Amino acid sequence: EGRGGMRNRIKEFRARYDMTQEQLARKVGICRETIVYLEKNAYNPSLKLAHQIAKALGTTLDELYIFDEEDDKIK
Repeated sequence: EGRGGMRNRIKEFRARYDMTQEQLARKVGICRETIVYLEKNAYNPSLKLAHQIAKALGTTLDELYIFDEEDDKIK
């Protein structure tokens, strides 16, 4: 908690499509537990996986992932 980094809106986008964690996992080729961890922001996916999930949810990396930039603000 409070580490900054990256958060995601996977759960929100899944709900739009009425898609279960299992369905999304199968579509991307990973196990459901991975989706669970991602939705809890327990770990950050690789760029490849992040892109595959965004594609499976019909959205972009920019829409799906929120980067906490408080640590790297440029003045």
